[in-house]
Amino acid sequence: MSSIPHSLCLLRLSALGDVTHVVPLVRTLQRHWPQLPLHWVIDKGGFRLLDGLEGVTFHTYDKQTGLAGMRALRRELPGRFDALLQMQVALRANLLSAFIPARRRIGYDRSRSKDLHGLVVNERIPDRPGIHVLDAIGSFCEPLGLKQTEVVWNLPVPTEAHAWAAAQWPADGTRTLVISPCSSHVRRNWFADRYAAVADHAAAQGWRVVLCGGRSELERQTADAILAAMQSPALDLVGKDTLKQLPALLARADLVMTPDSGPMHIANAMGTAVLGLHAASNPRRSGPYSSIRYCVDRYDDAARRYKGRPAAELKWGTKIEHDGVMDLITVDDGIAAFERFRQDHPGA
Repeated sequence: MSSIPHSLCLLRLSALGDVTHVVPLVRTLQRHWPQLPLHWVIDKGGFRLLDGLEGVTFHTYDKQTGLAGMRALRRELPGRFDALLQMQVALRANLLSAFIPARRRIGYDRSRSKDLHGLVVNERIPDRPGIHVLDAIGSFCEPLGLKQTEVVWNLPVPTEAHAWAAAQWPADGTRTLVISPCSSHVRRNWFADRYAAVADHAAAQGWRVVLCGGRSELERQTADAILAAMQSPALDLVGKDTLKQLPALLARADLVMTPDSGPMHIANAMGTAVLGLHAASNPRRSGPYSSIRYCVDRYDDAARRYKGRPAAELKWGTKIEHDGVMDLITVDDGIAAFERFRQDHPGA
C-alpha cells in the first residue's frame, strides 16, 4: 500500500452532477485518512452547492477570469501537494491543473483522455470501460492505495434549507412527484406536453406534483408550458430555491422526474428515487446511480437511429445530442417508469 500523502488536491470544476459524484470519493479519503488536509479546486456553482463540506478547503476558479484567474489561484494555494487528482479532461481544466504544483499528478486512463490531458498527469487510474461516472471518479483513490467500497454522500445541507423545504408543502402523507424539467444541455430536454401528461397521470393516482428549476428564461418558459398543458394543479417552485435549498427540496420528494441533469444526481445523493429520461446519454454511465430501474432508456434506439449501430458498438460515454433525440421517449415510457416505482413501493 502507498504511503499516506501529507496533502491532497482535487480538481473538478463542473458540472453540478459531476461535482456531486466526487463527494463519495471525498468520504472514502476521509474515512481512511481523517487527518489528511483536502483541497478542492472547483467552480462557483459547485462551491455554492458544496460549501460547508467538512474537512475540505475549497478554491474557486471562475472560467471568465482566464489565465489571470489561474495565476491568482496558484498564489492562493498553500504550496506543493503530495498528489493532485485531476478529474476533468476538458482543455481549460487541463491548463488550470498546470498551475497546481504537485509531485504526483493522477489523471484518467488513456481511453478517456483528451485535450492534452496526458501532458499534465504522470499517473493514471485503471482503464475500466463500461462503468458509471461515479465509479470512475471513485477509482482516483486507487493509485493512492485505497479502494472505494461504499458510496456515501452526506451533502452539506443547512438546517435552514431543510426548514425552507419543509414549509413548501404539508407533510400530510401525500406522495410527491417533483419535476425538474431542464438540463443545461438543451437537446437532453423533454417536452412540456409530455411532462404534463405524466404529471396528470401521477395526479390521478393521488400524487402531489411540484415543479422546480432555476431562474433562466428557458426554465421559466418550460414550467409555464407544463402548467398550461396540465389538467391538474401543480405547485410551482421554479426559480424560488437556492442551490443550498435544492437538495433539501429534492429530499422531500418521493420521486424526481428529470432529464440527465444536475438535479438528477443531487436527488440521488439525497436518497430520493429518480425517474431519469435518457436518450441522448446512457443511463448506465451517467444516470442516477441508485435508481437506474426507474429510468426511461432509449439510448440504444438513439444509437441505431443517429449512429447507425447499436449502443453496444459505440465508444463508452458517447453522447447522442441530436435535434429530436428526445422524441424517442414517449408519454407511455414515462408512465411505465412511474408505475415501476409504484409497484416497488406499495401504497405509492
